[in-house]
Amino acid sequence: MKYLIAGESHGSALSAIIEGVPAGLGISEQHINADLERRQGGYGRGARQKIEKDHVRITAGIRFGKTMGSPVCMIIENKDAIHHVDDMAVFGKPPADIKKHVVPRPGHADLAGVLKFNAADCSDIAEQASARNTAAVVAAASIAREFLSEMGVEVFSYVNAIGTQSMQEDNFLLDAPDYKPLDIETSELRCPSPEATQRMKDEIDAAREHKDSLGGTFRVIVRGLVPGLGGTGCSDNRLTAQLGSAIFGIPALRSLDFGLGRASASLPGSRVHDPITRSHATGEWEFTRTSNNAGGLEGGLTTGMPLILTCAMKPIPTLMQPLASVNLETLEADEACVIRSDVCAVPAAAIVAESRVAFVLANAYIQKFGGDCMIDCKAALEHYRARLRTMAR
Repeated sequence: MKYLIAGESHGSALSAIIEGVPAGLGISEQHINADLERRQGGYGRGARQKIEKDHVRITAGIRFGKTMGSPVCMIIENKDAIHHVDDMAVFGKPPADIKKHVVPRPGHADLAGVLKFNAADCSDIAEQASARNTAAVVAAASIAREFLSEMGVEVFSYVNAIGTQSMQEDNFLLDAPDYKPLDIETSELRCPSPEATQRMKDEIDAAREHKDSLGGTFRVIVRGLVPGLGGTGCSDNRLTAQLGSAIFGIPALRSLDFGLGRASASLPGSRVHDPITRSHATGEWEFTRTSNNAGGLEGGLTTGMPLILTCAMKPIPTLMQPLASVNLETLEADEACVIRSDVCAVPAAAIVAESRVAFVLANAYIQKFGGDCMIDCKAALEHYRARLRTMAR
């Protein structure tokens, strides 16, 4: 399963084409739109989210609510495009009064993109590098999420820190998989702790007052994975590599930890690696671990324990009090362009991370169990589970 997205931040629409979807997968338009709404939420978002009310329009690949095995095509209209018809025209000449952005913003792709593509207007870069296109990613990933749900897999996320404020967790490797999604989604910052949510909101309010922005960290949790997904022979087959690529493809993401992550570098092996045992808790014998410091991955393969990723996002680089830059036309010192922006978008980034993780895992299931149609996928999965139960007896 793979996807291709197209569309600019202020163009007419965002598009996504998803290929390799098994036939017979039930798709809910309501679920897709609910995920799009989740991506637009979160305390500290900017004015753009009040303009856009994202809804998907599916134009191919689904018939009577089920996938057909052909590529699925989705479109999300940009409502703000009505204000940019002339300056985003596909053909013709630029309007005489077009406002060019010639002072690149530090922290954005503006300057590097202008140099790479020989552009005269930073907007050419900003339009394609904008995080707005993550709406198409979230819509496309709804297909992967529906597939994983059918395979018994749940993907969710939560924010654990914004700025200097963090949520107190005694042992997130054990506690996080048991957090209730309802507690997360009812928080304005998608944090399961009401106390931490309020402290984070206060910090966002202070940053807004100072015309600044904030980053933070969040975790992506995946429950219900079977062991053995991924690969060991080639580096690009390892799920660690695939998940890393997926996460770092999200704008503003700066670091990723699996399980204990960087903390494992300062501990002896006896306190890092997860002892193996057998369990009969489910009514059938199975191999399991007494801890989950690895975060559900060993040697590039899933262990069957919950997958736990901790991701760090830098502050949004568009500031209402702009940083120093250089005017590309005059080559004189100038202040960076000021474009409406979020103060904090960490909760939204967590939704996008869920989506990209879901694609990686959906592909891992399809590679192991086949991808022609759902009935064959499920049959192969059950056969595999039965074999694992036999091995553990």
